[in-house]
Amino acid sequence: MQARDPPQSRDSETRAYTPDVPRKLSKQRPAQGARLVALRKAAALSQAELARLIGEPQQNVALWEQSDKPPRSDAIPKLARALGVRVEDLFTEKTSLPRPSGPVGKVRKLFDEVAKLPRRQQDKIVEFLAPIIEDFKRRAS
Repeated sequence: MQARDPPQSRDSETRAYTPDVPRKLSKQRPAQGARLVALRKAAALSQAELARLIGEPQQNVALWEQSDKPPRSDAIPKLARALGVRVEDLFTEKTSLPRPSGPVGKVRKLFDEVAKLPRRQQDKIVEFLAPIIEDFKRRAS
């Protein structure tokens, strides 16, 4: 019977995952996926937030960003609306990325919904929020 060598250490092969280290893709991201990532980041949204806004699982957003598989046709208008771009901008690289002006994230989405309301209802919301904002400014200074 031959003596066996002790198993070699695999410390260099297996390391604990840390969220600080970005995952490297094994191949280059498709242009359409890279465009979707850039638009999502320009809108200051995570994959999970975008998925919630369009009513899709986060895994679908990840798939669309990492593969050459485009979003389903029913999801495309929802994506464009959530990202604040035209449908054509989702697939055209020559257009510039939208620059968020004003609030981002939840507040931006809320203001977008308020903008769709009739003017009288918008005025009521402004009347309600203006004193709160002024009070906050006063306390901050």
